[in-house]
Amino acid sequence: MSGGAARTVRAGRHTVEVHRPDKVLFPTGEGGAGGDGGAKEEYTKGDLVDYYRAVAPFMLPHLRGRPLMLERHPDGVDGPRFMQKNTPEHYPEWISRVEVGKEGGTVCHTVCDDTATLLYLADQAALTLHRWLSRAGQVNRPDRMVFDLDPAGDDFEAVREAARLLGELLDELELPSALMTTGSRGLHVVVPLSASQEFDDVREFARDVAEVLAASHSDRLTTAARKKDRGERLYLDIQRNAYAQTAVAPFTVRARPGAPVATPISWDQLDDPALHARRWTIADAVDQARTRPWAGSMSRARALGPARRRLNALRG
Repeated sequence: MSGGAARTVRAGRHTVEVHRPDKVLFPTGEGGAGGDGGAKEEYTKGDLVDYYRAVAPFMLPHLRGRPLMLERHPDGVDGPRFMQKNTPEHYPEWISRVEVGKEGGTVCHTVCDDTATLLYLADQAALTLHRWLSRAGQVNRPDRMVFDLDPAGDDFEAVREAARLLGELLDELELPSALMTTGSRGLHVVVPLSASQEFDDVREFARDVAEVLAASHSDRLTTAARKKDRGERLYLDIQRNAYAQTAVAPFTVRARPGAPVATPISWDQLDDPALHARRWTIADAVDQARTRPWAGSMSRARALGPARRRLNALRG
């Protein structure tokens, strides 16, 4: 991509102008994705746009209808970051928006319903898309529950072990679940819900699940919110299960060296010795997406009533 000329990209019925496509957002350096310590690639805004265009068919089902918080890095990962909730007035009228309540007023969030919107956001250097766990129309009722497995350091073996333990407990509760690398240090375990309960109930259930698991493995797992209380134990974080909280979207790029991607994986891949939170980058995440690792998982939504009764029985 020579020069700084804008590039025009057609996506469906809309045309998106990509400004300065050769602008480097992820500079070359050391400590590549996957923690292998090797040299990592340099990626430009044009590369980001190309990645999001390629992954759009797999990513959009996880974005449509959801309020977004955009993590923007106009000068790349080494520059300032800002988190954008309100949709600027200059955004094209064809980009979907949803107005949601907040304390003392409302916020007009961007919603990404199509490829053109995804590419427009990439042009805005919105590297990472953080999504609500609920959808427009029923923002108080989440259709996803997320457990964030957050290690004390960069110990992925502890994450792997915690995921197995949590998966076994969710199986016992007869709840479907899916795994995703965060592109940072840990894994997310995602449970599809029927959107029949409000955030407070879902959060309470997630907290109880985490506490049951932590109590059974108190030497390795904790629900302590304060870092000083965790020691070397892995933190079972359920804080995202609340109104107006967000979680990184599947297939979104993270603002870290090497452009790692939050990538859905199958439960079988948990045993892969090469697996790491930063295993996939914008260079190869589309290949993983094409394997459809969550095939069928997100269509098995459940209400939490039966699982609550099973959990209460386990707790005695």
